Amino acid sequence: MADNALSLQLKTLPDSPGVYQYYDAKDSVIYVGKAKNIKKRVNSYFTKTHDNNRTRLLVKNIVRVEPIVVETEMDALLLENNLIKKYQPRYNVLLKDDKSYPWICIKKERFPRVFYTRKLIKDGSEYFGPYTNMKTVRTLLDLIKGLYPLRTCKYDLSAKKIEENKYKVCLEYHLGNCLAPCENKISEESYTENIKAIRNIIKGNFKESLQQFRAQMQEHAANMEFEAAQKIKDKLDILENYKAKSTIVNPKISNVDVFSVLSDESYGYVNFLQLSYGSIIRSHTIEIKKKLNESDADLLSLAIIEIRNRFHSQSPEVYLPFPLDLGEKIKVTVPQLGDKKHLVDLSMRNAKYFRMERFKQMQIVDPDRHTTRLMSQMKTDLRLSEEPRHIECFDNSNLQGSNPVAACVVFRDGKPYKKDYRHYNIKTVVGPDDFASMEEVVYRRYKRLLDEDASLPQLIIIDGGKGQLSSAIKSLEQLNLRGKIAIVGIAKRLEEIYFPEDPIPLYLDKKSESLKIIQHLRNEAHRFGITFHRNKRSKGAITSGLDKIKGVGPKTKELLMKEFKSFKRIKAATKEDLIRVLGENKGRSLHQQLQK
Repeated sequence: MADNALSLQLKTLPDSPGVYQYYDAKDSVIYVGKAKNIKKRVNSYFTKTHDNNRTRLLVKNIVRVEPIVVETEMDALLLENNLIKKYQPRYNVLLKDDKSYPWICIKKERFPRVFYTRKLIKDGSEYFGPYTNMKTVRTLLDLIKGLYPLRTCKYDLSAKKIEENKYKVCLEYHLGNCLAPCENKISEESYTENIKAIRNIIKGNFKESLQQFRAQMQEHAANMEFEAAQKIKDKLDILENYKAKSTIVNPKISNVDVFSVLSDESYGYVNFLQLSYGSIIRSHTIEIKKKLNESDADLLSLAIIEIRNRFHSQSPEVYLPFPLDLGEKIKVTVPQLGDKKHLVDLSMRNAKYFRMERFKQMQIVDPDRHTTRLMSQMKTDLRLSEEPRHIECFDNSNLQGSNPVAACVVFRDGKPYKKDYRHYNIKTVVGPDDFASMEEVVYRRYKRLLDEDASLPQLIIIDGGKGQLSSAIKSLEQLNLRGKIAIVGIAKRLEEIYFPEDPIPLYLDKKSESLKIIQHLRNEAHRFGITFHRNKRSKGAITSGLDKIKGVGPKTKELLMKEFKSFKRIKAATKEDLIRVLGENKGRSLHQQLQK
């Protein structure tokens, strides 16, 4: 509960939309939040019981609250974003992105140059971007250079200096890369028309340029200027090819931003697609470090403001996977089908791809963080009370009731720990009874661990459905371990995960990392058990076949098994091979009996 000074402050907070800042004893901002109603939102921190440890710690450290009232929730979003970037409070989400992005600049000058830069100079020049990928910038500039030759020199091409013949054409003119405005070989009006076309292409509008090139090509063809017509056709092909690669949706969808979000225990990932004239002109994904178990809606609202500010987006409409209040000036659309829904799905795929790439990098750069994240995700997905750092999985193997065996495999920190793998011969069960076999093996495994005072797993996985799971639970009850170790069963057909006393199975996403670890455990237990079972059957087949032959005792069987591996190979062996292994008399005798 808050102290007296803070309690008094909580009672006098405004009932308005705005931003609140929490200060600690050192008078440092430790958290910035937004709310439609500041008073209700702030008081909820002190009246609710929080499940998240970091939230409880935050509340404990709050000494003072400072509200800032604004007119709309959109204003609150903007202000929250700015204050987080300014103070970087320890309990706020962290936007992990500090790159310097390239821009395409159309320089404010007579006969403008077009080039890329990472610095914005406020001299009246036009800047397009920023772009998240330098490859995109180079592709656009190469396209522009091929369609509209522009000057690259930094000369002052004032009308007076050109009239005075201050400059001479350079190599770029002779190579066809420049139209030589320095010697007045192209008028300022024509050059400006080219710049206008370039501006449209950068924005994603190819319509006017395509129409212009088609008209020029037809004009040259009509005048029998086929070489010139071919050059224009080459430009048309370049532009059409670029347009085909960039246009993936309905061309009527223009000036729209698309966002999607997904998250795990520690991080959120927000993807941004920007559309212009039906083309995706920008794609960018940011990673957000969660601090207080923020919801996807919280992460997305913060990211939208940050990304739109960063990329100077003025799009009046955004497509989102779920409704969000972004103020009156931004129209929010949640598409259900068609091209618009396809765009949201595409954005989500980009976010998932980025997340998987981060995971791969994390495995190499920071394996401990990767393991912690995996274990935390399994804890959440399987509703466990603690992270399953030590997992054991059981599987039975028998063939038409013969040689029943079982296997137990052990994973530590999500990886196989083969040193602790165990095989079991079924001792108390007669015939093919999977349920009784599972009960016996689980009892033997944990009876021994208890007798040896060894560490117990946090999770047991049973390869099978409700029946096998119930049998395993009986053994845990006999050992007084019921409720002390989490246990689940996984059925093979649909990968259902069963919990004790819960008739409804859990279906994890097929791409879930938790499911992949469980499947790895199950497959490893199956492989380990089948190998043991196969070896046992093979050994049994050899032994039973040789039992029928007179004069073959245990030592002879051992020699034959070591040399030939199977009864089939012993039968196919030549007399010389048998004599070599067993000696003259015994080898000859065995060969004669095998031939009969």
